[in-house]
Amino acid sequence: MEKFVRKEGLVAPLDRANVDTDAIIPKQFLKSIQRTGFGPNLFDEWRYLDRGEPGKDDSKRPLNPDFVLNKKQFEGATVLLARENFGCGSSREHAPWALQQFGFQAVIAPSFADIFFNNSLKNGLVLIKFDTKIVDQLFKEAAATAGYRLAVDLEQQTVSTPTGESFEFEMDPFRKHCIMNGLDDIGLTLTHADKIRAFETKHKVAQPWLF
Repeated sequence: MEKFVRKEGLVAPLDRANVDTDAIIPKQFLKSIQRTGFGPNLFDEWRYLDRGEPGKDDSKRPLNPDFVLNKKQFEGATVLLARENFGCGSSREHAPWALQQFGFQAVIAPSFADIFFNNSLKNGLVLIKFDTKIVDQLFKEAAATAGYRLAVDLEQQTVSTPTGESFEFEMDPFRKHCIMNGLDDIGLTLTHADKIRAFETKHKVAQPWLF
């Protein structure tokens, strides 16, 4: 998992509430047993004018010119700005995978669905909750400023605007530690590798018949 301490990025404003996980990554793409390749199908039904299917050449599909992520000024955006209840609907870890593999490193919204929130943090996608008034302000600034960028400082737990205004956000200390150090659940377990090996060695001596 990639470390996240402080990153600055272009903002893409997705002005929609109650964006569910089936919109983030439609169900037909969940057939894959791999954890890669979901980026091209992020928001598939909104980004394209035809129906997407696994194995289809997305580079030849017609794009919806009205969808925000298809607009040239938001190409390469790494911060997604959204409305309340982002990530609602069914539980699927593919949703944060798709967002990350498209290039997003952080999502800012007034609220997130609980399962999506936990899945995202476990995968190193930083989710930031702000009061609706702050989110409204960020949407207005993004609409008024070409190339609008935000700096997300996880260590200080702040988001800073181009004018220097800064907003504080909350983050669970354990998840903050994991994301800043690039530790998913497997990586966190491996930090105790010496203790695990010592236990296994002792266990083999004490109960050799199990091996």
